[in-house]
Amino acid sequence: MSEDELVLRLRTAGCVFAEEEAALLLDAAGSPAELAAMTARRVAGEPLEYVVGWAEFCGVRMVVEPGVFVPRHRTELLVDEAGRLLDGRPGAPLVVDLCCGSGALGAALAGRRTVRLYAADVDAAAVRCARVNLAAVGGVVLEGDLFDPLPPDLRGHVEVLMANVPYVPTGAITLMPPEARDHETRATLDGGADGLEVMRRVAAAAPRWLVAGGTVLFESSERQAVAMCEVLAAVGLAPRVVVSEDLGATVVTGRREP
Repeated sequence: MSEDELVLRLRTAGCVFAEEEAALLLDAAGSPAELAAMTARRVAGEPLEYVVGWAEFCGVRMVVEPGVFVPRHRTELLVDEAGRLLDGRPGAPLVVDLCCGSGALGAALAGRRTVRLYAADVDAAAVRCARVNLAAVGGVVLEGDLFDPLPPDLRGHVEVLMANVPYVPTGAITLMPPEARDHETRATLDGGADGLEVMRRVAAAAPRWLVAGGTVLFESSERQAVAMCEVLAAVGLAPRVVVSEDLGATVVTGRREP
């Protein structure tokens, strides 16, 4: 299959960035047969990241398996804000990445500065990916629900807690693009009736894990930010909203005051 033929097939299937996707498929395929198989998967609607086996995040290729949450570029704001909070802190601050998925957030942050990193996810496939993506930075990846698998002696010592929890309201999942709705595991998307069920669980426990002056960070939709701030304030954390118009992203943080 020539590159022009591949572009045409992708464009006919509705791929907006057909030329860019064709180049990635050609680079990833090891043979004409593999290219044909990969093209068929993409034309059928499977996310490109699953087809090629990786997603770019913060300029780094992160391994992703089918079903594992694909890191979004807007989530780079959460990593940027976590990095800003660690600026000037000596040594290797303790960072925890909950609902870590592929481990992209922790890997990106640890690629910028030295940290002591723990990551956790309830999904076995996500944990496999995270262990690959965090191997180079020495991150510890654990399988389990939220804080459950973390070593108890981390309590009260976490300086940055990144929690990219699912925050799509259950009723809104049907409105999502089919690549996410039909291919990513529902548990990575579904945040309950108002989208904040998992966020509330993390917020309730966060004060016990954060060091004085430590911060928990959540990605949010613009409309959910006020409600998230109310949740954080109710558990004694000082809320703050960070917005990036360039990324179309909103992050809500809660600081445990000294």
